[in-house]
Amino acid sequence: MLKTRSVQSVCASCRLNIAISRARSARLPLQRPTAPQIRPAASRFPTPRRPFSTTLTTRQSGQDEATTSDETPPTATEAVNHEVNARKARQQFGDSLPRDHLTEEEYIIYERLYGPPVFVDTVEDAQELEPIDAEDLIEEERPDGSTVLLRRGEDGELEEIEVLEEHDAPEEADAEDAEKTMTPEEWEAHREEQDQIYHDGIYEQSRLLHEEAEAEAWSEPVEEPQEEDDFMRAHPLTIAGRFKPSPSTVFLPKETLVDPTAVLLTRANHKHLAETANRIFGGRGLPFSASTTPARLGNGQKPIPLSPSQSEMGNIEADVYMASVQPGVYASVMSAMVEVRRRLGTGWLEHMLRNKKGGNVLDAGSGGVGVLAWHEMLQAEWQRMHEESGDTSHGATPLGKATVLTASDTLRHRASKLLENTTFIPRLPETVTAEDESNTQQPRKLYDVIIAPHTLWPLRQDYIRKEQVEKYWSLLNPKGGVLILIEKGLPRGFEVIAGARSYLLDKHIASPGSEHIETSVDSQVSKPDEDTRFTDKEVGMIIAPCTNHSTCPMYQSVGVSQGRKDFCFFSQRYIRPPYLQRILNAKDRNHEDVQFSYLAVQRGRDQRLPQHDILGKGFMQGEASTAAAFEGHEWNVPTQDADADPNAEIDEPTITSVDDVNPLTLPRLVLPALKRRGHIIMDVCTPAGTLERWTIPRSFSKQAYRDARKARWGDLWALGAKTRIPRNVRLGRPSDEFDKKGRKVKKAKRVTIEIGIGEKDGQTVEEGPARVLGKGGRMLVGDRDGRYTDDRKIRGSKGRKGRKKRANNDDNEDFLGDM
Repeated sequence: MLKTRSVQSVCASCRLNIAISRARSARLPLQRPTAPQIRPAASRFPTPRRPFSTTLTTRQSGQDEATTSDETPPTATEAVNHEVNARKARQQFGDSLPRDHLTEEEYIIYERLYGPPVFVDTVEDAQELEPIDAEDLIEEERPDGSTVLLRRGEDGELEEIEVLEEHDAPEEADAEDAEKTMTPEEWEAHREEQDQIYHDGIYEQSRLLHEEAEAEAWSEPVEEPQEEDDFMRAHPLTIAGRFKPSPSTVFLPKETLVDPTAVLLTRANHKHLAETANRIFGGRGLPFSASTTPARLGNGQKPIPLSPSQSEMGNIEADVYMASVQPGVYASVMSAMVEVRRRLGTGWLEHMLRNKKGGNVLDAGSGGVGVLAWHEMLQAEWQRMHEESGDTSHGATPLGKATVLTASDTLRHRASKLLENTTFIPRLPETVTAEDESNTQQPRKLYDVIIAPHTLWPLRQDYIRKEQVEKYWSLLNPKGGVLILIEKGLPRGFEVIAGARSYLLDKHIASPGSEHIETSVDSQVSKPDEDTRFTDKEVGMIIAPCTNHSTCPMYQSVGVSQGRKDFCFFSQRYIRPPYLQRILNAKDRNHEDVQFSYLAVQRGRDQRLPQHDILGKGFMQGEASTAAAFEGHEWNVPTQDADADPNAEIDEPTITSVDDVNPLTLPRLVLPALKRRGHIIMDVCTPAGTLERWTIPRSFSKQAYRDARKARWGDLWALGAKTRIPRNVRLGRPSDEFDKKGRKVKKAKRVTIEIGIGEKDGQTVEEGPARVLGKGGRMLVGDRDGRYTDDRKIRGSKGRKGRKKRANNDDNEDFLGDM
């Protein structure tokens, strides 16, 4: 029985190509398609062609060139011959092709014209699938109604032909036919599916490339210069003072965040998601989400309009919040938490894992991604602990207890798909008072970590923000609880964070020179027998980003300052998930730099005290720490006592390690370093609470110059500088001095009221009526009692003319009364 893949016949184009080959190639004789000849297997390399020439010299030179040079480009005739051979192979063998039947050039043309063939070992195998002319086929109907194809064999008898259906037909043809019959709705869904596949592939490719690069960086040994035995790639204090996580680009967790969110978003139409996101978050680029667009675009400064604390949130709004806001919030929270872990040391997380089984965490403003970031840190620390101990059979990471604030049911149902064993609350708990802390029968729930991103700026009144900060502080564990506040990296967002910092320093955190606070009058009156005018502040500290506990040099005036140019913020790059790429319609890049201002404080522990310091020494933040950092901590120079023998040998200086200097005594870079030729310029915020500009030239120190060139925005600098100058800070102007039109507002005059009460023989006596005094004790215009006369202008009384008019009317009334 013969087998064939399909019934083929010679088309007009093939006949034309055969005619061309007959005219141009003497090497390739014309063959009938019904009786094809088997072409011998050709070599993998082209054989030299015999040139046609009418003279002897030309023929000989052509033969010499053909035999000596194999790299000459093919002529036009040879190119035509390659194409003809490829077409003849297609006509002879159909979809199959014997191995090594075509040369490299001919196979390239064959693949370009017909695609990859089905390779067979011998020519006989290919001939089993040779095409059959339609004229030689006989169609016969069987008694059962089926139809068979018959062909007359060599002996003249009819034999059945088995037709093999092409199950591996190209899917492109089916796709094209399907596209022609698609409705507009189906075509839109098909396009969305293709876009989703594209963005998923880009995200996965970026993640794999990043993992490969990281693996190569760890596996390849670092080649150090042999001529320099004391070469050091980075100083230990430089490494300890780095700000960004390692690697510096944050990848959202695929299994716990990206994939579950993508599945949740499949229930909504992508077009509706994009339209709603642009409508809520300010249009192109989503400037009112967690992203921060350049100021030149003029998008204004507004908080994020959607918040987990909102009780009313529709399905499409919840999807938009998860797709547009949570990726940037996760990146900023992860960056802040990594910095907190570095400043508190490994002992902080080890204590959480071993003694508290992961701790108790509250997510008050991110809808659950803050808890995911906390879990990522716990898992990394758990793995590090067991790798150092050599224990490979460790169990699951203890993730502790998590509480997430989600007021709306729609967002709570979606967040529950991302988190397990999590408590969801509709609003924050009430403030924990002193009576609640002393109640041991029913103690209030306290948290070891509170993550509150983008929760203060949406509150318009300043006193409500203070109440919110007070609530966060009261909910912290008084034995080392950590509070992390985050806002957008804009002037208004920084002012909100700076206001919270100032409130905590004034009311709660004790510092040298500010250890007491004056209580309210009500508390003093309630306890007349006790001296309750002043009370002690609590033990606490600022973890990051500040390395001082004084007034912020960028927040000298309370409230909003118009035209502010300098403010404290930081940046973190992350890879956008595929669904955010589709909403942004981004084709050029798949990463984003989110800018944020943050504050991390700890309650109940202060590393400035020896009992709480990770080095066990304690330290002071001030001008002395700034001067020591300016001199540099590159070398640990041993000191010699005054009573020691001057002829005794002095130990050589050693490299300063992280066990010698606490990083919280170092200045922090508040802007990217300016790299100039031969020197580096850094703008730093010092432990003394000042902004300065430090210059590190090449001649200062080889190691310091090398590390300064690698320093990044937000790092702590420990290797000193050669020069330092105060930096001019552009703080703008306070908003209370100017109205909406930019005109200066006159300040109210200061008025002093003297109460006529005195003391005589230990008794309170009344000395006279109260008086209103102005500047310098001068009595204001009016009588001796300080009251204003009727001659002053009264608003709405039409001025002096109005008063004169009323006086004339009074005279007329008296005259009429006399008559």
